[in-house]
Amino acid sequence: MRRSDWVTAGYLADHLGVTPRSVRSYVTAINQLTPDAIESGPLGYRATPRAAAIEIDGLDPARGTPRERLHTLIRRLLDSDEGVDVFETALEMQVSTGTVEGDLRRIRGMLRGTGLAYRREAAVVSLDGSELARRRFVGRVVNAELDDGALDPSAVRRAAERVGLDADAFAATGRDLVAALSEQGYRVNELAAADVVLRIAIAADRVAHGYSLGSSAAEPGGESETEHERARVADLIGGIALERFGVTLGEGDTRHLASLALLSVVDPGSADPRAPRRADPAIEAAVARAVDGVVSAHGVALARGELVARLALHVQNFLQRAEEQLFSRNPMTRSLKAASPLVFEMAVAVASDLSRELGVEFPDDEITDIAMHLGTAIESDGDARARLTATLVCPGMDEMRRQLRERLENALGGEVSVTEVSTSYEPEWERFATDLVLTTIDPPAHVPGSDRIVRIPPFLSERDVARVADAATRVRRQRRLARLRAEIQKWFVPGAFMRDVPASAPAEVIRALGGALRAEGIIDDAYIDSALERERVSSTAFTESLAVPHAMTMSAERTAIAVAISEHGIDWHGDRVRVVAFVAFSESDRSAFQTVFEQLIDVFADPENARRVARRATDLPTFLTELAALIDEG
Repeated sequence: MRRSDWVTAGYLADHLGVTPRSVRSYVTAINQLTPDAIESGPLGYRATPRAAAIEIDGLDPARGTPRERLHTLIRRLLDSDEGVDVFETALEMQVSTGTVEGDLRRIRGMLRGTGLAYRREAAVVSLDGSELARRRFVGRVVNAELDDGALDPSAVRRAAERVGLDADAFAATGRDLVAALSEQGYRVNELAAADVVLRIAIAADRVAHGYSLGSSAAEPGGESETEHERARVADLIGGIALERFGVTLGEGDTRHLASLALLSVVDPGSADPRAPRRADPAIEAAVARAVDGVVSAHGVALARGELVARLALHVQNFLQRAEEQLFSRNPMTRSLKAASPLVFEMAVAVASDLSRELGVEFPDDEITDIAMHLGTAIESDGDARARLTATLVCPGMDEMRRQLRERLENALGGEVSVTEVSTSYEPEWERFATDLVLTTIDPPAHVPGSDRIVRIPPFLSERDVARVADAATRVRRQRRLARLRAEIQKWFVPGAFMRDVPASAPAEVIRALGGALRAEGIIDDAYIDSALERERVSSTAFTESLAVPHAMTMSAERTAIAVAISEHGIDWHGDRVRVVAFVAFSESDRSAFQTVFEQLIDVFADPENARRVARRATDLPTFLTELAALIDEG
C-alpha cells in the first residue's frame, strides 16, 4: 500500500526477510479473507483499494488478542476511581494473572512523561494524576498505534476505535474545524488537524463518562492568545463537538481544546494579523545560533532574517505542543529525506543544536517541518543551479523563430537558456556544444550525443514543453551521476567493505564500519560516537534500501566511505536496507558532502538497484563495478 504500485515477489521477500514462496502464501491467505485485496500479474503484486479496509486484528479469529487485551486494561484503569484488581481482571479476561501482570508492566512503561503515576496496593492497581494527564495518555496510546508516522486518517480512526473512542465522525469533525478556523481569518495547517480532532473525540468520550476539565485547567499557549480569540474558538469547537459527537462540553474542556487548536492547527503568527507575533527572545537566540551553525558547516546561503523569526515561532509553538503531547504528523518526511537529503541533514543539525539548548527531543515529523523552513529560505535566496544551455535549430521565418525562442524560455521558467540559434537546413550537428539541441527538423539517424537532441514542432504545445523539461532533467541527472562516477574510486576504502555483516541493529553496523575506517587512520572514536549520536536523532535510512550513517562534524582526516551490504537486508529502524554506506567527511572536502549524499541516494532511490548490488557484489571491486554500471545506465 505504501508503494502504491506493482512490486515483485522478490522485492517483498527481501523486504520482509522471507522467501518468495512465503510471500505467495501470504497473498493467498489475505485474498481468502478479503477477496481481491491484493492483485497479481506479470509485474508482481499490487494492493487494491480493498486492502485499505483490512483490519489486522480482524484476521485473527481468536478473540482477545494481546493488543485488544492491553487496550481494555488501559480503558479500565482510566475509567476506574477505585483501581483494577489483577485477579478479578484475569478471571474476566480468561487469562493468567501472569499475562495481566505482563500487560501492566507494558502500561507502566507507556506512562513515562505523561504526568500519570502508577500506584499499586496489594492486587489493586490504579493511576494517579489529573484528568488532563489521562487525556494526554489516551492520545499517546492512539498515536503509538500508527505506522511510520504516516498521515493516514483511516489508520487514526482505527487506532481510536481500539481504545473505545467514537471515530465515525472524525472526517466530518476535521472538515468542520478547518473550515471554521479559515472563516475566522486564520492560516490553517491541515496536517495538524487530525491530532486536534483526536483530542476533541477524547474530550467528548471522557465528558460522556462523567470526567470534565474544570475551568481552572491549564491552558497551553499562555499570553500568545487573547482571551477574546480563545473564547471565540472555544465556542466553535463546542458547537462542532455537540453536532458530531452529541456531547455538550464544559467551559474548561472547550477552552483547553481552543488553545490546542490555536497552537497546532493555526500557523504560528497568524492568530492576530494586526499584531505580528515574535518568539521569546531566548528561543529566537537559540534558533539564530543553530542556523548560523548550519550556514558555517554547510556553506549554504540562507535568507537568514525572515527564516530565524519564522522558525523561532515554529519552535516555540512546538515546545508548547510538546508539553501537551500534541505532535502533528508530516506525510512528506520519507519523500523529503530521499529527494532533498542535504536540506534534511541541515534540519537534523538545527534540531540537534536546539535539543541540547532547549532540552526537548524533536521527532522526525518536526525535523521535516524545520527542513521545509530551511528549504523555503534557500529557494528565496535564488536557485543556485546554472541554467542549461540550448541550441535552437529552426530554419524558416524570423518571426516564427523569435516567438518559438520566447515561448521556450518563458515556459521552462529559467531552467534552459537558448544561447545559439541555427537557421540552416543542414547544420553541423556535431559542432553544437550546448547542453541541449532543440530542433524543428529531423536530425540524422546517427549523431554523437543524440540523447540531448529533442525534436519539437515550430508551435509548442504543453506536451512539447514537458518533453523538453524531461530532457533537461535527464541531462542534469546524467551530469550529477557523471561526477559521482568520476570520483567513486577515491572515496571507497579497500579494507572497509563487508558483505552480510553479522549485525542485528544499526548501532552495531555503525561501530563495525567505523572501526574499519579507524583502523585505516581516517577517523577516531569520537567520530564514531558522533555518528551514533546522529543516528539517535533521526534514522539515516534515506531510502527504503539505503542507509548513510555519518557524524554531524566534518572531522575525518579525509572523506572516505565504508560499505556493508546484505542480500537479505538489515532492519534499520523499520526499513530493511541492503546497502549501508558509512561516510566520513573532512573539513577540507566540504563540497563532497552534497555530492556524496545526493548522487549516492539518487542511485539507490530504486530498490531494485540495491537488490542488484547486494546480490552481485562479493567484494569492493565488484561493488564498484556494479555501482558504475548503475550510474552509466542512469
